[in-house]
Amino acid sequence: MKTYFIYILKCADDAYYVGFTNNVGRRFIEHMTGYNPNSYTSRRLPVVLVYAEKFHSPWVGIMREKQLKRWSRKKKEALIRGDIHELKAAAKKVFPKKVSKSDLGTI
Repeated sequence: MKTYFIYILKCADDAYYVGFTNNVGRRFIEHMTGYNPNSYTSRRLPVVLVYAEKFHSPWVGIMREKQLKRWSRKKKEALIRGDIHELKAAAKKVFPKKVSKSDLGTI
């Protein structure tokens, strides 16, 4: 059975890069050597592999990659640390307080 991975790299500029591959070792070497000189990570070397998840379905892995790419830095860092409580807290939306007409005063 083939395996697939999503992974997170921490770049030299402290940015996070989320990717998908079927071979984490090969892909990491490609990132570290600047295999694609126009890539996001080639201008942010060196990179460190800080997280990986394994999948048996490429579709599930790709959906997870897309999900993580939309996450905030705070959520990614909680995932990397394995801090489930912080991850849940960071996932909660905070809605702005509703402003009533009386709060606005007279114009």
